[in-house]
Amino acid sequence: MNKLSKVTQYLVRLEDARCEGNWDDVPELVRKVRKHATDRLCLTTTAETEYAIIKASQKHRPGSRPSTAVSIKDLDVAQLVPRLLGAIETESSYLEDKYQARVCVGWLQWTVGEYTSASTHLSHNLESEIAQVDQPGSASEWTRVCLLKAAYLKANCLARNNERVAALEIFESALVSLSHVWSAEKSRKQLRFWAELFLTEYCMLQAQALERGEKTLEDANSLAPFRSWAKYWEVSKAQGTPLVGGYGFRGAVPRRRVWSEYYAAVSGILQQDLPFPTGFVDVTNEASARNQLRVELKKVEAAYEALLLSETSFPRADERRQEVEDFVTVVMKNWSVLSGHDWHEQDLGPGGKEGLSRGILEILYRAATKTFHSTAILRYLFTIHLSVAEFDLAFRAFDSYLDIVKKGKARVDKTGHPEPGLDDDATVLGTISQAITALCKYGFRDASEKARELGVELEGMLQKLPAPLPNAQDNITTLEEEDGNGVILHPRISSRVNALSWQAIGLSQAQWSQTTYNASMRTETQAKAIRSFQKSLSPENGNPMDVRTLFTLGLLLAEQRELTAAIDIVKAALMSNKKIREQPESRSYWRERSLIPLWHLLALLLSARQDFIMAARACEGAFEQFDDPTVLFGSQDLQGTFRSEHLNEVEARNQKSHAKGLVDEMDDLEKEGMIEVKMTQLALLELLEGPEVAVNASHELLVLYNRLFGDYPPKGPAANQKPATEVPKSSAGTIKSIFGSRSGGTSRNLRQVSTVENGRSPAQTERPQTTQTTVSAAAAAPAIHVTKENGEAGDSQRTRRSSSIRERRSESARRNSLKKREPTAQPQRASTSGSASHSPTVADGEDFCTPVADVITQERVEFFAWSSKSDVSRQQSLSKGRGLLRFDSSASSTKGSANGSELLVLDLLSPSSPLPMVQFPKEQVKRQRQTVLVRVWLMIAAFYRRAQMYGDAKGAIDEAKKLVDNLENDVAKDASGSVTLTDPGWGGKKSVEELWGDVQTEMGHLAVSEGTPYTARDYFEEALMHYPDHPSAIVGLSNILLDVYSEVLLPPPAIPGIVLPDGELVTLIPPHPNTHKTQAGSSKAENLLTLPSTPLGLGGSMVDGLAWSSPDRATSSIDESDGPSTEELPAPYKAVSLPLVDRLAARDRACGLLSSLTKLGTGWNYSDAWFALARAHEESGQPDKAKEALWWCVELEEGIGVREWNCVSANGYVL
Repeated sequence: MNKLSKVTQYLVRLEDARCEGNWDDVPELVRKVRKHATDRLCLTTTAETEYAIIKASQKHRPGSRPSTAVSIKDLDVAQLVPRLLGAIETESSYLEDKYQARVCVGWLQWTVGEYTSASTHLSHNLESEIAQVDQPGSASEWTRVCLLKAAYLKANCLARNNERVAALEIFESALVSLSHVWSAEKSRKQLRFWAELFLTEYCMLQAQALERGEKTLEDANSLAPFRSWAKYWEVSKAQGTPLVGGYGFRGAVPRRRVWSEYYAAVSGILQQDLPFPTGFVDVTNEASARNQLRVELKKVEAAYEALLLSETSFPRADERRQEVEDFVTVVMKNWSVLSGHDWHEQDLGPGGKEGLSRGILEILYRAATKTFHSTAILRYLFTIHLSVAEFDLAFRAFDSYLDIVKKGKARVDKTGHPEPGLDDDATVLGTISQAITALCKYGFRDASEKARELGVELEGMLQKLPAPLPNAQDNITTLEEEDGNGVILHPRISSRVNALSWQAIGLSQAQWSQTTYNASMRTETQAKAIRSFQKSLSPENGNPMDVRTLFTLGLLLAEQRELTAAIDIVKAALMSNKKIREQPESRSYWRERSLIPLWHLLALLLSARQDFIMAARACEGAFEQFDDPTVLFGSQDLQGTFRSEHLNEVEARNQKSHAKGLVDEMDDLEKEGMIEVKMTQLALLELLEGPEVAVNASHELLVLYNRLFGDYPPKGPAANQKPATEVPKSSAGTIKSIFGSRSGGTSRNLRQVSTVENGRSPAQTERPQTTQTTVSAAAAAPAIHVTKENGEAGDSQRTRRSSSIRERRSESARRNSLKKREPTAQPQRASTSGSASHSPTVADGEDFCTPVADVITQERVEFFAWSSKSDVSRQQSLSKGRGLLRFDSSASSTKGSANGSELLVLDLLSPSSPLPMVQFPKEQVKRQRQTVLVRVWLMIAAFYRRAQMYGDAKGAIDEAKKLVDNLENDVAKDASGSVTLTDPGWGGKKSVEELWGDVQTEMGHLAVSEGTPYTARDYFEEALMHYPDHPSAIVGLSNILLDVYSEVLLPPPAIPGIVLPDGELVTLIPPHPNTHKTQAGSSKAENLLTLPSTPLGLGGSMVDGLAWSSPDRATSSIDESDGPSTEELPAPYKAVSLPLVDRLAARDRACGLLSSLTKLGTGWNYSDAWFALARAHEESGQPDKAKEALWWCVELEEGIGVREWNCVSANGYVL
């Protein structure tokens, strides 16, 4: 072997020993290189000095990172530095040897703590040095190690002088030297060591700069060090030397700390909605910036979680795993952003928001294995289980959370020592409020009862705590209730938490008032709820402009018939939104979307005051607040007009980005709210223009449904099936717009309804006079048809306010009225208001007419222009105090003080919701949408029925039947057991049995309109078999039963009649004897046989039961000689009336059904039920009870809207 080969061999072995860290071999190799290669003096001197530094560092702290200065005694710096400097000066051939020596000088001085001298020997311009030394493919591995070492040492010296920004610039300029680490098949020990040391210092220095504000996350290279760290981690794994947890070297930070800082930086970008940093990352066109951010976040999250859980042991009972809880807290903050309104399904990858929430659940359960009774993790489990519609698991987690918190708070109060792992009072109150809201929004009776219990417990907690901070002092720390050590056990809560707590308490009370069976406690519970909402809206220590509280209080006051106060509250919320319309808004229009139920409530309130034109304008305002229809619905054609395939393709290419609207981002609850507004709009149109016009406009309701929910159900190719959106063809002709032209084939005047169709005598359809009936004919308002939730009329057998409005009109007023319908020619019933003991109430002290000539010429109406003219009436209404406890400036004052105006507006801007967005299973979403469509079809059927288009009404009902039948089949196939035919489950709308009750009830009303009351009775009976508490079915059946009792409805003949050749019908059964005595112009009720009012077997003679009736009626009834005797039954074929026992049974059954209904939460304010109950009392010989029920009915009528109040929100009282 020649000399050159030996030199090359020894140089390679020396390089390998230095790169592998085999420092014990270095002295011998240096000797051999020095012997055979005398021109490599600089190299050998550098290697000897490096060996001395390593040995001194190991002696000082074996295996440690040289972060602490080595003693000068251990290193002969006085001799080593001059020798190195001399070698550098004499070296002129080998640039790499010269560069390695210069770095070694800096390392030597840095090791002994001479950082200033070390910094001077290390170049500031690393880029030029790298360009000179690291030629493409020519630099040795140890030279690259020295490049990393020089960058690290230089940056460390700058950082020690608090020059972090300059140090970060050094690190960033040296990142290119890491390319060899990424490209090498396998990095050796020293390169890995210094690369990890370089990256660790770089990442921690970047984290410190971000924390101190010296760097921002908006910088494109803000994540460069962390991404380089992640790449180094991946490359090490690919090279067969995967990194594990713990420390890379002694004295360094744990490796998971670097991942923690990386995760905190990415989370900060997500939570602050900052631009995606593109430095040191490959940006692809296939993935959006948001998608890339989500992928990077999940990758870092998984790496950090794996290291954290693997290095964390299960704690003892007195220990706390703070890092695990901090990690979970950041995870939940990220989840709240990703699952919010601003992130869409396409941004979240496969699984969407539900898959995201499932992943968070797994993280929480894994974190629970490393903690002991963590209240934070239990609280987060409750929230995430709610978001994936696992309500049972959610409330199990909540029960565990509440049990631990209550025991922990009791220990704190007893010992006086706070527990760091226990949630503070504000967090506990907020969590309980969230649970109450979820129970009231998605549950039924059992949930309402649990919500009431939690409300009582929450109220007790508030009473034990000190007074909350005023609105202006939320950020002021106080020293109240300190113990002897100066520790605050119960700090004062903020006004926002106080408002949220009282809102939840009021919500639980309002919900319980609707579900309780204790009718005597309902009024008191509602009054408590109003007081709770007033506390929540207190300007001092509440949230006076919270939209959710204002909505719930307005709805509750509307049910209490406090119309003026309710209108003031709704106006306060809407006007607050009006004040901030000019401010920058979110592209999702979340504010306008949340105000749709408020516009709907305003429309119903105005209709209750008979301001129907303004009510219709309020319905339009719910949609017009989005300014442009394309914002709400996109550029899709709502009318579905036909265009060629070519035009559709061109438009799809040109307007692909603009095709979607806000409705495509809304959840099903928001869409259902829009459907309800449209249904109210059609109900108002029917009231103003007649049912024929509503029939023509009902097509818009189906078009809107299809735009919101898509076409359903998908029809097969069968020719006999109609599309789901096709309205049954009627005699009215083509379908037109709601405010457009109307076909001429429809008669604007309904024919008079016969007595048989009405189901009872004209005398029994009238109501007692009220103050409303005394208004002049010119000021008369149209009659109101109350449309039930399923779309049917509140009572098909009578017209709303028939006695108070229609029959009191003059012919001229009838010609000028908004409704333009012929009134039913029925005699007025004598008023029962002869007693002066009850004074009827004027509804808010205002006339409710809007003259048609003024309205038509009026242009766009400003909704809030009429606030000044109603000041007097508002004061009068509030002074009555019929249920409102002086709702003054705390909520209804919209003028406010100038000092608090900004606070109120900013407060209202908050889009946060107490509940997460719930992702229901697809099957449940499908059932909920079908339920909405059933209600749509039943409303259309009611329009047809009232327009006397009975065949088309039957077709609409058949469509609803098909949907309910499909629902029943789907529920039968459900294997989870959470949904049954009688229980729709958490978040369900109506059970299948209740939907069958709606369908059968509408069939019954249709049969009544067609003049077949016995068929109607069968339908009503079937409806009650499905749903025994169905309000409309009970009223419809009770009216038929009372007609049977009073013999207005006679039994069908046992022997059918014979039709003669000339068409005349000859009956073989003699007519009822009372028909011979009928006088011209007298009503049928005056000739009925008056029956005893006492139960059979308990009363005296038949005449005794007639003491309260008129003598003429009694005499004429008893003296009939040709009628059948009440003591004996005739032969069946001769019977012309029912036996007395059957008629009494019918009356008593009707009375029992109505009495039970009016005690329920669904019937306590149902005026039709009270009117029928009054008739039942009257027929039973109880005039006092009848008068009491009638007066209550009158009071309900004065505050009733065009539809029921519960149609405003799909979630009851929860907005």
